[in-house]
Amino acid sequence: MTVFDETIHSPNRLRICAALSAARQVEFAALLEGLGVSKSLLSKQLKVLIDAGYVTLERKPQRIGRPRTWVGLTSAGRKAYRRHVAALRAIIEED
Repeated sequence: MTVFDETIHSPNRLRICAALSAARQVEFAALLEGLGVSKSLLSKQLKVLIDAGYVTLERKPQRIGRPRTWVGLTSAGRKAYRRHVAALRAIIEED
């Protein structure tokens, strides 16, 4: 059975999950640049995904400069994203 996930379905959250599904973790600044959204919008959408248990944030110290924040899908997030994509495909194939 395919599951349509309202949390992931929001266009920006869907794009975030798609970007994160391609790697174990993505640096916040790279995700910000890749999506072309504002920092506040990305932070707000990540909070929704974190609260759902789909995403984690990890601040990693650097030898020089400020710590960097890395974003990754949890295993539950990866499963939910795959189920959501399968649900979207099922909708398309219903014709």
